[in-house]
Amino acid sequence: MVKIISDSTCDLSPELVAKYEIDILPLHILLGEEEYEDGKNITPEQIFAWSDEHRTTPKTSAPSLAAAVELFRPYVEEGREIVCFSISGSMSTSGNVMRLAAEELEATDRIRVVDSANLSTGIGLLVIEAAIMAQNHHTAAEIAFAMEALKLNVRASFVVDTLTYLYRGGRCNAVAAMAGGVLKLHPRIVVENGAMNASKKYRGKIASVILSYVKDMEDSLKNARPDRVFITHSGCDRAIVEEVRSYLEGLGIFQEILETRAGGVISSHCGPGTLGVLFIAK
Repeated sequence: MVKIISDSTCDLSPELVAKYEIDILPLHILLGEEEYEDGKNITPEQIFAWSDEHRTTPKTSAPSLAAAVELFRPYVEEGREIVCFSISGSMSTSGNVMRLAAEELEATDRIRVVDSANLSTGIGLLVIEAAIMAQNHHTAAEIAFAMEALKLNVRASFVVDTLTYLYRGGRCNAVAAMAGGVLKLHPRIVVENGAMNASKKYRGKIASVILSYVKDMEDSLKNARPDRVFITHSGCDRAIVEEVRSYLEGLGIFQEILETRAGGVISSHCGPGTLGVLFIAK
């Protein structure tokens, strides 16, 4: 059976990783001189605390080549094929590390790397689809081909509670961040063509903003594949998450409504209180 591997920015929960037998290759997070592995030995809460104390965003970097080789090697030695997923190539060199690892193992014919052109569970949606294809005994070539087509239908967006973290990470300018704070503006960030772009701006308290954001997607949600939808957040008030879940349940569209916490890399750029609803369009 084809092995499915993703970098850690797919933000899939341990339960989903276990259910679909997915291996995770962690990106690195640097808090000053200290280096950590995303999802392994650092939590988003520790990142937020450090970021606020130092008034800067941690640096993040691609997985090490040695770690990728070590992860791939047993499957190559078993003669298995591998399909790997990386965060958008415009955001990290994670995919290049995977390709180099395939070359190092002289297994480029058996390891396919899919640039998701996305982030967070925008990647996770593809990873799960690939894992289901693998369970149904498709080849790596078939899976990679299908995912290259499917990634165009992934709809990934989120609303941020504060622009501070995007500003610290160089994703928005000081004027926008300051105006956002004064006017209580919360932009909707949409992933398009592998990059993050701000679209509609909401005003007000984050609880009402998030519900408005989800309701604005109703037409798109009604045109979604019904298999699953993700509520992915970086630590939101429980009541807000439950309100979003209740709204999605009320649409009567999705067989699975999955909730996941954003990992360290994604959280460090978006900050606390961020929430997104992610799905695949028909």
